[in-house]
Amino acid sequence: MNQLINSKGFYGEFGGAYIPEMLYPNIEHLAGSYIRILKSESFRKKFRDLLSDYVGRPTPLFYAGRLSGSVGAKIYLKREDLCHTGSHKLNNVVGQTLLAIEMNKKHIIAETGAGQHGVATATVCALMGLPCTVFMGEKDAGRQQPNVMRMKMLGAEVIPVFSGSRTLKDATNEAIRHWINHPVETHYLIGSTIGPHPYPDLVTRLQGVISEEIRRQLLKAENREYPDCVIACVGGGSNAAGTFYHFIDDKRVRLIGTEAGGEGPGSGKTAATIESGTPGIIHGCRTLLMQTRDGQIKEAHSISAGLDYPGIGPLHSYLHKTGRAEYLAVTDREAMQAAHMLARLEGIIPALESAHAIAALQKLNFKKTDCVVVNLSGRGDKDMESYMSSMQNI
Repeated sequence: MNQLINSKGFYGEFGGAYIPEMLYPNIEHLAGSYIRILKSESFRKKFRDLLSDYVGRPTPLFYAGRLSGSVGAKIYLKREDLCHTGSHKLNNVVGQTLLAIEMNKKHIIAETGAGQHGVATATVCALMGLPCTVFMGEKDAGRQQPNVMRMKMLGAEVIPVFSGSRTLKDATNEAIRHWINHPVETHYLIGSTIGPHPYPDLVTRLQGVISEEIRRQLLKAENREYPDCVIACVGGGSNAAGTFYHFIDDKRVRLIGTEAGGEGPGSGKTAATIESGTPGIIHGCRTLLMQTRDGQIKEAHSISAGLDYPGIGPLHSYLHKTGRAEYLAVTDREAMQAAHMLARLEGIIPALESAHAIAALQKLNFKKTDCVVVNLSGRGDKDMESYMSSMQNI
């Protein structure tokens, strides 16, 4: 897996660090330190202990019997929704905060869309006594009020962003501007596999605990370390990167990412970057993104705030271009239907993001003997208003 990325942070033609001159010292410091710190025994022990005693790992690998009967394959759900704070985001945040402390950073900033990364960041900063500022698009803050309240209760400063589409892209822009103006003591804790090198690799490594656990858990459940297929939703791409990580070199495993198709192809309201994107530069890296012919970034649309992003991480662009992974577009309606199906069949209400991964089960053909793992990246508490308003249309 490590051979996919070169010393300059490129996965093939995608990746790199396209950043303002003011940020070069920060990025070079991080790029020169993260591997050494992540491999140190002191970091590894602190990280393992917090994942176990604070995050609640390992998360269960649950055999979904009724869902399996409906789909016609053996479906396992990796229950990242059972992590403390309700999503996979805490894995990365715990690791990056420990890294920031090791690098003598005194202030943490973050961007958030659905609010789960913001909540995770506020949580760990409270635990470790660090001031925390979270940038969130005003549109996202309106539709994710429970998470805004959680962040504030945890002591974070939540700054709504009113520029552009008022969603995740714009929150990221503001976080980068703040970092440029406060470069010395600030660590920008990016929540996904996006941004300048080394962030895509750093976040992927920290989220790799997901696929590491899947291997051990499948060995116990199925007497094999690999599934036939793993499925995860993709916005920037961190939960999918973590779910794919230990299977990328294993060609027996089919890798499926699900993007937010919004209102469908041709509607102009989508966040399916693989389906409609072209190579370009966004937030410090070269990757696939939705843009006009003259390079202006298009506005993304999804009912899911966590997938409402006009780009995708460079690792996923590379996996798509090489054909190692497949990416499907799931519409808002399909995601809603999948969420209601999972709730009724298994008593689990997923986050809208995760519902996009569940929806893929209706789009793929499986054999009854196939072993399929779907990463349930988050829980649906934050999306209940959307779910209730959709009931009459499902």
